[in-house]
Amino acid sequence: MSLTHTVVAIDGPAASGKSSVARQLASRLGFVYVNTGAMYRAVTWCALAQPEPAFGPDALIALVNGTRFECSLVDGVESFLVNGTDPGEALNSAAVNARVSDVASVAAIRQFLVGLQREFGARHNVVMEGRDIGSVVFPETPYKFYIDASPEVREMRRRRQGYADRVAERDRQDSSRTASPLQIPAGADIIDSSDLTVGGTVDVLLEHLAKRGILPPTV
Repeated sequence: MSLTHTVVAIDGPAASGKSSVARQLASRLGFVYVNTGAMYRAVTWCALAQPEPAFGPDALIALVNGTRFECSLVDGVESFLVNGTDPGEALNSAAVNARVSDVASVAAIRQFLVGLQREFGARHNVVMEGRDIGSVVFPETPYKFYIDASPEVREMRRRRQGYADRVAERDRQDSSRTASPLQIPAGADIIDSSDLTVGGTVDVLLEHLAKRGILPPTV
């Protein structure tokens, strides 16, 4: 697809720091921040809220077809609504975290959400983060970054986030799934955040973007 707005794509494995970096980068640039992982969590949350939760492909497709999912812009921040409701912190619950990989592995669900992500990116300048942004959602954007960190650092960050799962298992699930596996997008700048603060990582990305003509707004 031909881009009508600027899309900065940020990919990376669990606990690499990409969400915090993407959020701060979007703020610095005056762009809209989009967390695509929250969309998969929203579908998972919706599935868990059913009287008889089911995570097979057919059940999930039926759920999506019978539910209103939409990307909305609230006070300059993207919000993913389920039947008009923002699930909020419920998206980070242990129950959602335990099943979100099952949802993300269903090709039809990914196709549905990628369509919403592309529609939103066609309407706004965005910093969009996830695991397939530069490879699948917006492969044509020239502004691609892959944020990584050492397994030890990511494991520590994951624990600080309050999650009990291990990054090695998340890496295996994300990299081995058939539908849009985690990979380094072609042409992406690889940034190791192991020894960098969030602000320091954002500064590195801004330096790369400045060389390509993308600058923060002047005060």
